[in-house]
Amino acid sequence: MDSISSRIAKVSPSLTLAVTAQAKAMIAKGEEVYALAGGEPEVDTPEFIKEAAIKALLEGKTKYTPSGGIPELREALSAKFLTDNNLKYAASQICVTGGAKMACYNAILAVIEEGDEVIIPTPYWVSYPEMVRLAGGVPVLVETKESTGWKMTPEQFEEAMTPATKMVIINSPGNPTGAVYTADELRALGEIALEEDIVILSDEIYEKLVYGEAKHVSIASLSEELYNLTITVNGFSKAYSMTGWRLGYTAAPKPLADAIDKIQNHTISNANTFSQYGALAALQGDQSFIEDLRGEYDVKRQFVFSRLKAIQNVRVVEPQGAFYFFVYTGNTGLKSMNLCDKLLSRYKVATVPGVAFGYDEGIRLSYCTTLDVLNEGLTRFEQFCREH
Repeated sequence: MDSISSRIAKVSPSLTLAVTAQAKAMIAKGEEVYALAGGEPEVDTPEFIKEAAIKALLEGKTKYTPSGGIPELREALSAKFLTDNNLKYAASQICVTGGAKMACYNAILAVIEEGDEVIIPTPYWVSYPEMVRLAGGVPVLVETKESTGWKMTPEQFEEAMTPATKMVIINSPGNPTGAVYTADELRALGEIALEEDIVILSDEIYEKLVYGEAKHVSIASLSEELYNLTITVNGFSKAYSMTGWRLGYTAAPKPLADAIDKIQNHTISNANTFSQYGALAALQGDQSFIEDLRGEYDVKRQFVFSRLKAIQNVRVVEPQGAFYFFVYTGNTGLKSMNLCDKLLSRYKVATVPGVAFGYDEGIRLSYCTTLDVLNEGLTRFEQFCREH
């Protein structure tokens, strides 16, 4: 159809959402599917958060809010940044929006003009390149390696830069690899960004889910210069199991924050009003839920890692954050889409093909499910690998 814009025509559908939908459709038909494709916690949102949203509804808090969010939530996020990230953002520098996905897109729209280049390390979260294309920009993909823990090196960053480079996206802890950049690694990347005034989009949605000796570091906290060049993105989906609430936020230097607020003025107006009161309760309430969730995921992470290490034909790097494993499957001789199709149709195991993340010789496994599902799913995956 000729009336579809060229930008939309260039954009691919989300394979992660497609695989999840396919698995749910099979389950709805009564098939037993071992779902290792999900990108959301399997546990429900804590009751005190739901109760706060219900209370807001009953009190009639159903009207428009300021485009950047209710003042109480922005103030609470300002306090959170100071306590958790050693970052001083005024409430006016924070914009609450419809999920961290929209927060990323708003950040890209605020910076990128037609033809600007955005450096994205691969494997990447599926939507980054498509968001850049929607904004008229050009994604420049930097292939990371297992040997560097799936992290972009300063040398790779420098090599990928051109005079058209306007932004670099850093996702730590990362999806799909679980990679966590150290402070020194971030500082080295930051120094290169500073040389050419390249804006840093720091996606920190998995910041609460780090394991072992790994520590989450916000790149904007490393220096005043980096603070002035960074848009920090976060949200409530992963740590508080609030995926369906669609609440994310950006924090940025005032000129960029004002630009993001302007975008929100003319797109969604404001994030869901009563959901914002749930988010406020999430920040101000008992945080032990997060530590309990992180502890459960760490047990599952170690269990999955021990199982994957024992499987022939695959390789895996131990993830330090998030709730995924990115598994190298090149030795099976199958491309990732073919592999995932066979795995789902014949073995009833749902995973996400690596091609969705810009790396066709791997697949993503999620461990945000029960140990029983993980155990049977991995047994079937091992059987698949033996037969290929």
